[in-house]
Amino acid sequence: MNNVTNKTNYLIKIALMASISVILMYFEFPIFPAFPWLKIDASDLPALIGSFAFGPLTGVLIEALKNVLKLLVKPTITGGVGELANFIIGATFVGTAGLVYKFKKTKMNAVISLMVGTIVLGIVGALANIYILIPLFMPNMPKNDLMIYITNGVIPINLIKGAGISLITLVIYKRISVIINKSNKKLDARHPELSKKAV
Repeated sequence: MNNVTNKTNYLIKIALMASISVILMYFEFPIFPAFPWLKIDASDLPALIGSFAFGPLTGVLIEALKNVLKLLVKPTITGGVGELANFIIGATFVGTAGLVYKFKKTKMNAVISLMVGTIVLGIVGALANIYILIPLFMPNMPKNDLMIYITNGVIPINLIKGAGISLITLVIYKRISVIINKSNKKLDARHPELSKKAV
């Protein structure tokens, strides 16, 4: 009975974090006048917390659920490309940060994991736009325009987004760590299958 209850609680937490992420997606704003469709929001924050608390795969799952919910509630006009982009970017960031963090659960390693996550985010975001996203949405974009878009728009906004979410996470780190420790102790004691996933 305890195992079923803890598994249910685990799934509820994932669903709740994904729902909060969807809400946060609506609080977005552009920062580059030349690329007004490139916007920043804090929707990756709940997934990052989930990645730190339960492991990188959980963070990626939250990112997937977030974008599925967004598609169902209010999809973008990109035919799903925008949601795919959001998933790739978000999953890369929270997955990488969570993977690095799980090896050593200290504040210093949290800083390192967020820095690594942000750097990988910038690289993967650029490659995904060049080889997947832009070919899907604008297959005839001239190569020179594409490179300008990547270097002046995609890379900077992803680095800014990663840095911003990282700073927010570090500010609330102590509170989050208490939640993480409580969650992990409960998982260790009552649900060993899930505790293996926890960081």
